[in-house]
Amino acid sequence: MPVARYNYIVIEGNIGAGKTTLATRIADDYNAKLILERFADNPFLPKFYSEPERYSFPLELSFLADRYKQLKEELTDSDLFREFTVADYYFMKSLIFAAATLTGDEYNLYRQIFYIIYGMLPKPDLYVYLHVEPERLLQNIKKRGRSFEEPITTGYLKNIQENYFRFFSQNPDNRYLILDVNNIDFVEVDEHYHRITGIIFGEEIPLGINKMIL
Repeated sequence: MPVARYNYIVIEGNIGAGKTTLATRIADDYNAKLILERFADNPFLPKFYSEPERYSFPLELSFLADRYKQLKEELTDSDLFREFTVADYYFMKSLIFAAATLTGDEYNLYRQIFYIIYGMLPKPDLYVYLHVEPERLLQNIKKRGRSFEEPITTGYLKNIQENYFRFFSQNPDNRYLILDVNNIDFVEVDEHYHRITGIIFGEEIPLGINKMIL
């Protein structure tokens, strides 16, 4: 089977889908440069989960600025000793989460700012989305025990999921690989992990939306 070559791969998904775990292992196994989202440094995140109406706009703006700054720095600073770059998020995540937290004039303003900045960043060669049902996501979230994530509900996760799929359908010119991983455990089972990497690094993924159930 021919090996697909992607310079820039993004692993995305809902909260608790396993993005960071998968991206980190791929980086280790395939000698890739790793970009991880620095969400833990955001002072608005714990405040948002306790008072979403008050802190949603400053939270989303701060994430927008942080993500742009990090990706701009990381993607323009090439590493000659790495085969490719893999990240556990992409910039469009900003708009997807903002659509779940902002409304009216705030969202319209945010959307305008987002698309101005979005055009300045490189697009991924392959965009992998890990699809997990909200009920299982909630179990994963509870398992990792972050206190600021305790208020998250299945309703909120469903909203985020719908926003991801809406973005895919509205921006079909990218290369998307949507992997339904509800029936596997790629964190604990090596065989399941290798099934995923076999798809990513196997035959080249066509442009557009590609869906697979594992």
